[in-house]
Amino acid sequence: MTVIRKAFAAVFVGLALTLFAAAPAAQAAPAAQAAPAAQADKLKLTVAGDGAEGVTIQATHPDGRRLEQVVRLVLTATGPDGQRIGPVQLEPQPEGHGFYSSGPVLSAGTWKVTVKSPAPLQGEATATVQARAAQTPPAPEPVAVTKPTDGAGGAGADWWPFAAAGLVLVAAAMGVAMLFGRRRTD
Repeated sequence: MTVIRKAFAAVFVGLALTLFAAAPAAQAAPAAQAAPAAQADKLKLTVAGDGAEGVTIQATHPDGRRLEQVVRLVLTATGPDGQRIGPVQLEPQPEGHGFYSSGPVLSAGTWKVTVKSPAPLQGEATATVQARAAQTPPAPEPVAVTKPTDGAGGAGADWWPFAAAGLVLVAAAMGVAMLFGRRRTD
């Protein structure tokens, strides 16, 4: 069998395996699409503190699929000494689909936060959030920059001999394959 026939046979077998593997998934797709339609009007909300004076919300479908469209979320909160915040409409954040953040709306203390989503995707979640005053990061320490003293061009300057050797090896392998790959006609 020639090399070309072997290559075509390998490609054909690969395509056949791919098609046979995809067939059961294609048959199961209509059943999988029916389940989300039944829960299309629900929304799962996960509420947590952002580590400072804000709240983060992850909105997903009940089956775990990520949210593709923007929904309107409204936050209300009750804090220490009966303080109330809200309703505050939340905007989607660029961190990902279904990710919302309130920004710094809480003062330090323990807050009971409720987030609601109206129709068509209804959902509600309540969580207790510990808000802390935002802290500033410590100042970075200076880093000393040193030059090599041996006169070399640096640690990365010795890569080119390895690249040249690799190219020579590839060229030699191709040459050997071309010489011995021809069929003799005696």
